[in-house]
Amino acid sequence: MTSPAATCRRPVHTQHVEGFGTVTITPVDPVGDAELIHGWVTDERARFWGMNGASLELVREIYADVDRRDTHHAFIARREGAPVALFQTYDCAADRVGECYEVQPGDTGVHLLIGPADGAVERGFSARLMTAFMGYVFTDGRTVRVVAEPDARNEKAIARLERTGFVLGPEVELPEIDLPEVHLPAKPARLAFLSVPRRPRP
Repeated sequence: MTSPAATCRRPVHTQHVEGFGTVTITPVDPVGDAELIHGWVTDERARFWGMNGASLELVREIYADVDRRDTHHAFIARREGAPVALFQTYDCAADRVGECYEVQPGDTGVHLLIGPADGAVERGFSARLMTAFMGYVFTDGRTVRVVAEPDARNEKAIARLERTGFVLGPEVELPEIDLPEVHLPAKPARLAFLSVPRRPRP
């Protein structure tokens, strides 16, 4: 079953992943996708996302705030039309992670939350999704390096990044953000970096 927002916003990226299917990446509709996202972020499996206990209204407000920004973006990934993940990108220089390391031009931060529980156990599921995500990020014309900062206690996420080719960096403490529109508690995080693939010389 697709999200109500499936017909409201057009995909920004479509990619066929061998042995997996066609993945589309579509900007989040804060109203139409709020219920879908709420079900994902409040699940126990998503405890490291930091939104357990969040109300539907709060989820709607948070993603409406993201939608207004030029530096932060949220997307729903769909596999053959079915929503399977929440994917977010952001300008590291405009995010709290920028206080924890020396940001370089072209650094793009990413967050990934696998939605359905069955996707979390299907072998190769997250790796194939990452193929589509990196396909999008590295063709946006701005990204030179992808930066991830999963919770340092989230061993599965860290292992997934390593399998994808990320190089692990230091553990850091992301500072608390306390604003009227959003509150993020301080978080122990493990930095990880993936540089744009170099094209072979002709």
